Amino acid sequence: MTPSKAPKIFRTLVFILAGAVALFALYIYIALNWSYSTGERAGFLQKVSNKGWICKTWEGELSLVAMPGAAPEKFHFTVRDEAIAQKVSAAAGKRVTLNYEQHKGLPTTCFGDTDYFVVGLTEIE
Repeated sequence: MTPSKAPKIFRTLVFILAGAVALFALYIYIALNWSYSTGERAGFLQKVSNKGWICKTWEGELSLVAMPGAAPEKFHFTVRDEAIAQKVSAAAGKRVTLNYEQHKGLPTTCFGDTDYFVVGLTEIE
């Protein structure tokens, strides 16, 4: 390999690497901003915690009771917005309706442990 070809190969590799990083960043942006589904779940807010070693996320659990006496189903969710996390934390133990968006295909748990991201909360009297 001649000395004049080495810088060309290096520039090509850097260009390919930068393109791969840009495509990955674009994928994450789309996965976080395009929701697969939206909806509401109502139940008793059982647990809210801020957890993670490096990437701290707000994780929670909503107990869904279909009929009295039936075993409750649990809805696990993530909260990305700090203001909503404070509202959810203040409503722990109460009956609430959670508005959520489902984001599929996120590459790591750094964005949250679940696919369900809470975007709003209404307390049920």
